[in-house]
Amino acid sequence: MKAIFETGGKQYYAEKGTVLYVEKLDAAEGSEVVFDKVLMANGVAGRPYVDGAKVTAKVLKHGKDKKIKVFKYVQKNKYRKTQGHRQPYTKIEIINVK
Repeated sequence: MKAIFETGGKQYYAEKGTVLYVEKLDAAEGSEVVFDKVLMANGVAGRPYVDGAKVTAKVLKHGKDKKIKVFKYVQKNKYRKTQGHRQPYTKIEIINVK
């Protein structure tokens, strides 16, 4: 069974056993999370969501991505600013698609 679901403002393609990195979720490691905003399940598309469809996942770990540098520069004004950012994520494994 295959599905496309939405979380954190992004859409993810999933089937049983898939490991995904999604925006950080407020769930403890080892707990189960249910996504009910399913856009498509088994080839059936919803408007905007499929009624009664759910994707169940297990939280494997929380972490942060690699650091990216944000550099701002204005020419002829001696303005330079460097910042760094590490985006938090949650690693999940899809258990079931209904």
